[in-house]
Amino acid sequence: MGRQDEDALLLEDALIESDSSLYTGDGSVDIKGQPVLKSKTGNWKACPFILGNECCERLAYFGIAINLVSYLTKTLHQGNASAATNVTTWQGTCYLTPLIGAVLADAYWGRYWTIAVFSIIYFIGMCTLTLSASVPSLKPVEFCVDAACPSATPLQYTFLFTGLYLIALGSGGIKPCVSSFGADQFDDTDPNERVKKGSFFNWFYFTINIGAFVSGTCIVWIQENKGWGLGFAIPALFMGFAIFSFFIGTPLYRFQKPGGSPITRICQVLVASFHKRNLLVPADSSLLFETTEKRSAIGGSRKIIHTDEFEFLDKAAVVSSIEQEDGNSLSSWRLCTVTQVEELKILIRMFPIWATGIVFSAVYAQMSTMFVEQGMAMDTTIGSFTLPAASLAGFDVISVILWVPVYDRIIVPLARKFMGQGRGFSELQRMGMGLFLSVFCMAAAALVEMKRLDVVKSLDLVHQNVAVPISVFWQAPQYFFLGAAEVFFFIGQLEFFYEQSPDAMRSLCSALSLLTTALGNYLSSFIMTMVTYFTVRNGKPGWIPDNLNEGHLDYFFWLLAGLSFFNMLVYVVCAKVYNSKAAS
Repeated sequence: MGRQDEDALLLEDALIESDSSLYTGDGSVDIKGQPVLKSKTGNWKACPFILGNECCERLAYFGIAINLVSYLTKTLHQGNASAATNVTTWQGTCYLTPLIGAVLADAYWGRYWTIAVFSIIYFIGMCTLTLSASVPSLKPVEFCVDAACPSATPLQYTFLFTGLYLIALGSGGIKPCVSSFGADQFDDTDPNERVKKGSFFNWFYFTINIGAFVSGTCIVWIQENKGWGLGFAIPALFMGFAIFSFFIGTPLYRFQKPGGSPITRICQVLVASFHKRNLLVPADSSLLFETTEKRSAIGGSRKIIHTDEFEFLDKAAVVSSIEQEDGNSLSSWRLCTVTQVEELKILIRMFPIWATGIVFSAVYAQMSTMFVEQGMAMDTTIGSFTLPAASLAGFDVISVILWVPVYDRIIVPLARKFMGQGRGFSELQRMGMGLFLSVFCMAAAALVEMKRLDVVKSLDLVHQNVAVPISVFWQAPQYFFLGAAEVFFFIGQLEFFYEQSPDAMRSLCSALSLLTTALGNYLSSFIMTMVTYFTVRNGKPGWIPDNLNEGHLDYFFWLLAGLSFFNMLVYVVCAKVYNSKAAS
């Protein structure tokens, strides 16, 4: 080859490299499946539509969730423990159904179409709930006669819970996909866009809390003062805006191709490794099976570098003598790539970190249950104005709204300077700080309840089911601590499960992170059930009776504080031994 030919080839390579730099390097495409130009798609130009969708959807959700316990006790005449259990069970289901949406998104539909379909289901559920609170025949009479309150009929309960659980199903397609879809707008192979992605998660959570703030103040006030029908109709309207905002940004979005069923790939690794349990894993990992292509055999995924942990699973990638002889008849149930094996290893490594989020979510669940019921037993008046107890959740939201810009604009730059990391603190460090703050949240709630019960005894109100003359604003510190804990833990958790998850399992891993919230709500219900079972004996009212003046809600809060502290210690150990993902 002559010098002139070499120069021509070098020039051609340079042109190809220059042309490829115009496109994303992470395999993302447009809605038609074509490679996308960086300058015209994704990045922050696509994010306003996604953030607008999330803000409106969260306003709709919190417009229901924040004050639902009040609706169940005041309109449906349920007891405190029963209403709290119904709310935490429903909220838990809202964070359990994302597993359905995640599998559909990763395996078949992709994140965009999963969000679109389930948003419509969500909207139908909101309309059903609005009807249940608006049509007189679909709700019980609100007024009690001689302290006897009519309970809801089976039909009324059926209509109400149909709406609620359609919302739970709809949220299952949105929650695991929307944060990952937003992060997909930033090219993972571009260092500048990777830094912006870290900032996206902060502002994503910021918009969530803007929606929650409007719900916790304006929507709750409308529900308490203008009627539940209107109070549920407005969130339904905002859900309609959420769908509109999402669709209008379609031309600007970057899409990741679905990589096939992640559950199937996990099962294939388990079956193949068991089938080859008697084979030896070669000392040289390069002898394990992997595709020779630049990208992995899994759609929408980069290759993952081999690790030495969980060697038994490596047997799935061992090429047997039979497979060497007949390379054309390779079965995915008998031979898996190293990347496929590493996907399962990543999930196993993340499991202990994932499990510690359950207790934190149990603490978070108190904001919409026992914190509200504690507030309802306090003085909620400000002059002539009566503040709904659920509105105190606004302090949590204010705390988040203050902490997000402080963290993103002040704490992160300082952490970069002193710790040398592009994102300041690592995801694991950030989550650990959130767990630490959650202990203070529950301790503050317990101290407030102790103060409230002291006033109850001093005024001889123990056997009177009345609000105690102690301002509900005493609850502010526990909400502020919870908001700060959220900023550190929940946002760190979003980043952790997106960054550490395999490329083709990001929706599934987001769903698993949300599953901790579901299990946290179920744990809260379980703890409450056990507390009721063991404390309501021999004529005693127990820790959480309908009349909180007779109970000891402070004991319940101290129990959760102790559980949070122990959980934090377990987390520290798990975080120290965690090994991060390494993509090629």
